[in-house]
Amino acid sequence: MTDIQDYPFPAPAALEPPAEWAELRERCPVARVRLASGDEALLLTRYDDVKELLSDPRFTHHLVAEDAASLTANESGGVFASGDGASVRGEAHREWRKLIGKAFTARRVSALQPGIEATARRLVDEMVERGAPADLVSALGFPLPVWVICELLGVPDSDRDRFAYWSDTLLSLTRYSQEEIDAAQAEFAAYMREHVAARRATPGDDLISELITLVGALDGRVTEEVVLMTAKGLLVAGHETTANMIGKMVAMLLADRSRWERIVADPALVRTAVEECLRHDANFGFGIPRYISEDVEIGGTTLAKGSTVVCSLSAANRDESAFEDAAGMDLTRSPNPHLIFGAGPYACLGQSLARTELQTVLKVLVERLPTLALAVPAADLRRREGLLVGGLERVPVTW
Repeated sequence: MTDIQDYPFPAPAALEPPAEWAELRERCPVARVRLASGDEALLLTRYDDVKELLSDPRFTHHLVAEDAASLTANESGGVFASGDGASVRGEAHREWRKLIGKAFTARRVSALQPGIEATARRLVDEMVERGAPADLVSALGFPLPVWVICELLGVPDSDRDRFAYWSDTLLSLTRYSQEEIDAAQAEFAAYMREHVAARRATPGDDLISELITLVGALDGRVTEEVVLMTAKGLLVAGHETTANMIGKMVAMLLADRSRWERIVADPALVRTAVEECLRHDANFGFGIPRYISEDVEIGGTTLAKGSTVVCSLSAANRDESAFEDAAGMDLTRSPNPHLIFGAGPYACLGQSLARTELQTVLKVLVERLPTLALAVPAADLRRREGLLVGGLERVPVTW
């Protein structure tokens, strides 16, 4: 293994990968890294290694063991730290995933699509009315997924700004103080408890109402705390990651405008273009951690019991052994077995919703604003720093 390096690695530009990824895949696929907390972990960067570990049901992201590394600079920052829902492991965690699978059906996602498209069109129209240049992140990237999550959870659209702030604090690496994180998490828990109680008294056709019904049918095996954990997970996974990805996707496609023009000329490319943007994303964020509860061999290296391992999905998705011309963008790439939603028994449950949002946004933008262009050089774009999920501060556009 190499000497220990600080992680996450700095990137040369907002849309470019750190040089360390290719170096480590080549020379040191299991690398020692130092996290924002000061704790040490191991980093995987090869496609096969990341997929193998993520697919192993023995290891989860619950970092609650005494010898598990702390990912963040704050003791309760981050969704992988101990706290709400961290005690839901093993069989209870499998029950929870089955529960979400029952509630998070294709039918529910399909039912959301017309509303997603109508909201995307409204937000784009409002952006156009305000005039160019505009910031695509604040005009469309963040408002749309918040609307979707509010719709899913059955909470008022008027609370979306509070949800956006709570989401940021849940994903803090270094951005917020411990006091800010604790206060925000307490506010979010109190809000959702009140909402769950209201939904129990007056059920609707939202996800929370359905989860309450399903929990009641499970004889207490999955408690109401799990409903709250689910709401937190949806807020983080369903809002923050998709919101950031909308901005990054458009920036990637406009950085080389021939990509955008290809989709304008052939809108049938929307689906494969979205998948390629997901694979090509050099700024996914921290990665997915795993606590190693027993010795395991990955890629010829033994990962010792008690280790915390970080799987770099974005590094794995640029592995030349898995993808031809991995550093380039091929908008027609198919199949495209990228790992951005994870793999195995703990893969992202909301991936169909994320895909629906991203495909709908791209379809609406290509139809409504075929002349869309970056208003600044791609090299001037700036990453959002200090959070577990990667994104861009602003994506200035004109048309």
